[in-house]
Amino acid sequence: MVKVISGGVTAAKGFRAGGVYSGIRPNPDKTDMALIVSDVPGNAAAVYTKNKVKAAHIAVTKRHIANGVAQAVLCNSGNANTCTPDGEEVAEMATVIAAKHLGISSDDVLPAATGVIGVPLPISPFEDAMPKLVSSLSADGSAAAALAILTTDTYIKEYAVQFEAGGKTCTLGGIAKGSGMIHINMGTMLSFISTDCAISKELVSKALHDEIADSFNQVSVDGDSSTNDTVVVIANGLAGNAEITEENPDYANFCEALHIVSTELSKMIAGDGEGCTKLLEAHVSGAPDKETARLVSKSIICSSLFKAAVFASDANWGRILCAIGYTDAEFDVSDIDVYVKSEAGEVLVCKASASVPFDDDFATEILSQKHVTVEVDLHDGSEDAYAWGCDLTYDYVKINGSYRS
Repeated sequence: MVKVISGGVTAAKGFRAGGVYSGIRPNPDKTDMALIVSDVPGNAAAVYTKNKVKAAHIAVTKRHIANGVAQAVLCNSGNANTCTPDGEEVAEMATVIAAKHLGISSDDVLPAATGVIGVPLPISPFEDAMPKLVSSLSADGSAAAALAILTTDTYIKEYAVQFEAGGKTCTLGGIAKGSGMIHINMGTMLSFISTDCAISKELVSKALHDEIADSFNQVSVDGDSSTNDTVVVIANGLAGNAEITEENPDYANFCEALHIVSTELSKMIAGDGEGCTKLLEAHVSGAPDKETARLVSKSIICSSLFKAAVFASDANWGRILCAIGYTDAEFDVSDIDVYVKSEAGEVLVCKASASVPFDDDFATEILSQKHVTVEVDLHDGSEDAYAWGCDLTYDYVKINGSYRS
């Protein structure tokens, strides 16, 4: 059984985090550098953007995590360190600086960055801020780290759970950021997840790569896949359970915990889309296979026309059918049912791929809530999937029209 707890990325034993202002961002009222550290090296895995243009930190992180071990994550906001002439060199130097102050190997420090693309990132903020950043590390520092990695986000994103493995109580928690340039293919979308569960390098990697297909990769705010998307998991084993080395019930418990944390962080990212007023969730059932369910649900939440209709609380269900119809997958479209629902109730707006009478005022009330769900039954199989996005508002254009200012 999985239990929700507080604490975010420092909920697990042996993890500390902190965040400070380093000078990368022009506004000293916003912290811009975060550090997450495990007391001991842990088995680690990461996934990255599929954008061909990648941030410099990704190349460095790939090298450092090649042995499946990591002990710290260093992340700055305000500068993506992408498409810059010395980006990799700066990212590598930053890990050396952090490692020196932490007394660990620089190969065990994973860098990350988020912010404006194409602006050189100086090394001096890392040199100047690192003593203060290391001093800020705390077992209660999850929120401070979560705040320091935000860009246009409006709130911090953290979540943690406990589960059982080998008769021991294990904890898994994480933080994330993401608001714009989010159309995840592994925003900028960053997520750092920690656990004190003992699990092999091979299985922590398998669990993460299997998980993202149903959580982080099912999020879209604006259809733009970032250059910087990164998810990292570090498992330090300090819970004391026998290391999970096979796909047994303990591994299933670990995967369930990872899924819950990843899903909740994904929802927070979608619900904090730039300028948004509503979280949009699509649940597709009755699909012939899992991948089709994923594709159809994501097609719905990616539809700009439907996102705009949700902003206006307009039950324009034809836009849902349109998005379903142009999904790049093979399935029967002759018998599709569609409901829209929220805490205000639910209403059937389409039956057997055709119109049905419904109370338009009631549908408007449903769509006026902060969390709107579209339920779709394809009646063409037994698989289902979820996707998360947000409405498309005037403020999205305003925010992105002045992003560099």
